[in-house]
Amino acid sequence: MLGGELESCSTDPMTGFHRNGCCDTGGEDVGVHTVCARVTAEFLDFSREQGNDLSTPRPQFGFPGLVPGDRWCLCASRWAEALHGGVAPPVVLEATHARTLEWVDLDDLRAHAAG
Repeated sequence: MLGGELESCSTDPMTGFHRNGCCDTGGEDVGVHTVCARVTAEFLDFSREQGNDLSTPRPQFGFPGLVPGDRWCLCASRWAEALHGGVAPPVVLEATHARTLEWVDLDDLRAHAAG
């Protein structure tokens, strides 16, 4: 995103389309899980309302469920929806893949950069 090497987003919980802790992507990642975000309660509620419940643990898939403050690789399109809905979570720019810019303006990402 910022011209350097893509940093890890989270290994606890383990995130990324490839479950390697990074928001890297490839042709098989149709959801484009490229935005490293620090999720908030408002975003988790919004995502659940959109049909993607990220809060409920799914042990059968090795998914612990997210809580506010967790870092997670979000789909670029979902982050854009949350932005337009006024609930975009903070973004870790150094761990967000440049492909995100196909959906979201860099200025919007910078305005929501995690401190």
